[in-house]
Amino acid sequence: MARSRRPSKKATGRARWEADARAAIGPKVEGGQLPLLVGPPDDPDGEFLDKVGFPGSYPYTRGIQPTMYRGRLWTLRQYSGFGSAEATNRRFHFLLKGGQTGLSVAFDLPTQNGYDSDHTRAVGEVGRCGVPIASLGDMRTLFRGLPLDKATVSMTINATAPILTALLVAVAEESGVPRARLGGTVQNDILKEYVARGTYIYPPKASLRLAVDLIEFATREMPQWNYISVSGYHMREAGATAVQEVAFTIANAIAYVRAVQERGLDLDEFLPRLSFFFSSDRNFLEEIAKYRAARRLWATIVQETFGARSARSKQLRFHTQTAGSSLTAQQPELNVVRTTLEALAAVLGGTQSLHTNALDEALGLPTEPSARLALRTQQILAEESGVTNTVDPLGGAYEIEYLTDRIEREAREYLARIEEMGGALLAIERGFLASEIAREAYRIARAREAHQEVVVGVNEFTDGNTDFTLFPEVGGRGVAVQRITPAEEQRQVGQVRRWRKERDSAKFRAAIARLEQATRDGENVLPPVLASINAGATLGEVADVWRGLFGEHKPSRAF
Repeated sequence: MARSRRPSKKATGRARWEADARAAIGPKVEGGQLPLLVGPPDDPDGEFLDKVGFPGSYPYTRGIQPTMYRGRLWTLRQYSGFGSAEATNRRFHFLLKGGQTGLSVAFDLPTQNGYDSDHTRAVGEVGRCGVPIASLGDMRTLFRGLPLDKATVSMTINATAPILTALLVAVAEESGVPRARLGGTVQNDILKEYVARGTYIYPPKASLRLAVDLIEFATREMPQWNYISVSGYHMREAGATAVQEVAFTIANAIAYVRAVQERGLDLDEFLPRLSFFFSSDRNFLEEIAKYRAARRLWATIVQETFGARSARSKQLRFHTQTAGSSLTAQQPELNVVRTTLEALAAVLGGTQSLHTNALDEALGLPTEPSARLALRTQQILAEESGVTNTVDPLGGAYEIEYLTDRIEREAREYLARIEEMGGALLAIERGFLASEIAREAYRIARAREAHQEVVVGVNEFTDGNTDFTLFPEVGGRGVAVQRITPAEEQRQVGQVRRWRKERDSAKFRAAIARLEQATRDGENVLPPVLASINAGATLGEVADVWRGLFGEHKPSRAF
């Protein structure tokens, strides 16, 4: 008769600990987003080590560079844009002088949606959440005196990305910086706009064509330019979980890869300059694991599904921004603490570029003092915290590796569902991604209303909230906010109208006609867009050519 195997010492110890934990905690032992205790894997020397690997080695769980920040620090960016091109130019000079190493441009809503500043739909929005750019003159002012041959430029723009890229190329070349030497990134991720952000113009297929036109042009003529940054950030801001952020971002990236393949571009030429953009939210350990899971998942998909050969093709490079949705108008000074923890999670997760939100961004655009403090937060992490001295310092921690595995596994499940629908484009058109995020956003809102999820200063620990004012100069406690006046909007409107009046009308009309014909014929639109910009066309006029040809997108109401 065979003897039954005795429980291992590990199993016995686990059972004893679990009994004690249940007795001490009670029913709450089953709750929470993270497991109460994670132990080592059963086979620490086999599959575990294969999945974790070494920094700079496939599948890049521990980072894309062998030495990470010991070899090169992340790029310190602060996202800026407000009021006017002049005001934003002053802010850029201020940030570069303070130690920022990359310029990151925020555009106002009219610019994002393809309207000039004097359009009726732009009234009240000019310069409010970013810089208004309607013409080559505006772009010249925005980058006046800035070292475009040294500082990299990141532009958060999507529907009008081809136009803003052409404007930047034109300004750089006027300044003696050829397009081949321009370094930086344009977001150019239109698919996520249909899921979470909403600054689309044209239907998805037409928009995807324009995005790929930009990718193709930059692949051929801008070797230092990153022509797409696939963004999960805005989906996370809309309420997505960490798993949804990873899964939906990678699903969109797969759609871009397939579109580029159909255009005939070589993947090992395209993929090394595809980058990603993620949020860093409040759940510290989960966020660190999220970046590690995304790197591993992307590396395996690129190798096993698409057959890319180059090591750089398999490396997921990403920019991170701390979570705007975590900022509170109540007790705004606490946002410094939130942002610091979120920035630390991004650093421990291996980001290549980082923006730290300012404490007053729940109230308005950041003032110079709050922008400086946000930048200094990054510099303290870089120079004083010591976390940059070790590559992937939390790698191998049981909880981190457990969460990394869990996020990757659940993201793969989402990707399989999206593939069954025919890919991200069809899933977006059916409203699936937006619906999944909306359900999670509703769950979070209910949890906060029920005080099951605590937001300090909002639904708990609210002492001192009542005497807050946005304008302490008027009286009371508070934070002074950046204010954009109607006079600034009127100045911008006047500049756009003067620009049209003073340009060569015949050159403008010929260039716009050529753009329309090239678009109809299926040519790459970037060369005729650049010609139109140099002939004096405004952003809105170029966007209107495509409105006339493609129409405007009408969103799906439900999945």
